[in-house]
Amino acid sequence: MISLTSLAAAASTSATETHEASGGLLQDVSFWVLIAFAIVIGIFARAGLHKMIGSGLDKRAQKIADEINEARRMREEAQELLARYQRRQHEAESEAAAIIEQAKKDAKRMTLEAREKIEAQMERRAKAAEDKIARAEAQALSEVRGQTADLAIAAARTIIKERMDTGAQSAFIDRAIADVRNKLN
Repeated sequence: MISLTSLAAAASTSATETHEASGGLLQDVSFWVLIAFAIVIGIFARAGLHKMIGSGLDKRAQKIADEINEARRMREEAQELLARYQRRQHEAESEAAAIIEQAKKDAKRMTLEAREKIEAQMERRAKAAEDKIARAEAQALSEVRGQTADLAIAAARTIIKERMDTGAQSAFIDRAIADVRNKLN
């Protein structure tokens, strides 16, 4: 209100100087504009328009300040959220690297185990084949011995029959057969 009063005083001083120069205050247009301006300012001041304008500007300033504070809060939340997601991403990358490393170790271990199993299985099969061959050789040898013994016994009977008498032959053959059987078994 002081600024409006000082403005009106300055205008009236200007109007007075203009009046003296032009020849009459009532005939000067600036004077009447000044009077109308002072009346309008007075009406506005009486109605409290300056208080309404001030409170409106204060409300607007408070609203802007609230929006700025809200924007700051939202920015801080966004930065916290970004940091949290970056930590999670870093943790996920670390976990993925650890999983890959563990998978490589597991693959190497499984490869070694598979090789060991294959080698053990090959050794078992080779041993089984060697055992089977040894059993077949032993069986063949046993069969050959049996046949040889049977042939030898038959040949001995035939030879003894031709050279000995019947009583001596029987006793000698029985004794020879028993000796051959004892030696082969």
